[in-house]
Amino acid sequence: YLDQDAIVEAAQQADADAIHPGYGFLAENADFARKVEAAEGVTWIGPAGDAMEKLGEKTKARNIMQEADVPIVPGTDPVDDPERVKEFGEANGYPVAIKAEGGGGGRGMKIVHDPEEAEEQLESAKREGEAYFSNDSVYLERYLENPRHIEVQIIADHHGNVRHLGERDCSLQRRHQKVIEEAPSPALDEDLREQIGEAAKRGVDAAGYTNAGTVEFLVEGGNFYFMEVNTRIQVEHTVTEQITGLDIVKWQI
Repeated sequence: YLDQDAIVEAAQQADADAIHPGYGFLAENADFARKVEAAEGVTWIGPAGDAMEKLGEKTKARNIMQEADVPIVPGTDPVDDPERVKEFGEANGYPVAIKAEGGGGGRGMKIVHDPEEAEEQLESAKREGEAYFSNDSVYLERYLENPRHIEVQIIADHHGNVRHLGERDCSLQRRHQKVIEEAPSPALDEDLREQIGEAAKRGVDAAGYTNAGTVEFLVEGGNFYFMEVNTRIQVEHTVTEQITGLDIVKWQI
């Protein structure tokens, strides 16, 4: 089920019209998306491979969001020198998060509490990035110690129309894995809810993104910051379906 050529061949042999990649495995794989896009007679149900690549890599996504006037946590482009970690800590304060560029779910993320930890944690983050995502590139962010974790469900068509379907609050986590999804978030007032929704729309529009996706934010002290984009439909999309009455997979198709 991870053999990309076999999946495309099976679809063509079965005379299938389209491929929907589900929630995981190949769902955020830009190479697979392009392979399906190039296949004769088969439609890819998901964001285009190019848009997926732009927003799937964390530093590229941060740059796109910053240009679209979406607030981001202070951070860097890829780093590989412990001195950069120390300089960032001095300038922005500790703790500092070292994050794998291809990461997610807490994998490849290490927290540096003081300069002495910089070298060890940098190497550890790079090793995890290589092991989990075949990408040892890492970058730095200021670590927010007690934020709310808010994700905005978006859908976008091929004619420049982007909509957000409200937010899900997934702040209750264990080892960076979500335990409870709550919608709408009890932590947002209407003004902040609207600001975050509009920011999510601006960001994905700037990337030329279509189909379904989720823009994740951290919220602390009345401020919000872009974190990452999930360039696929998520397992938890059903929470949004419950409160909107919309079938998001149907809209994807």
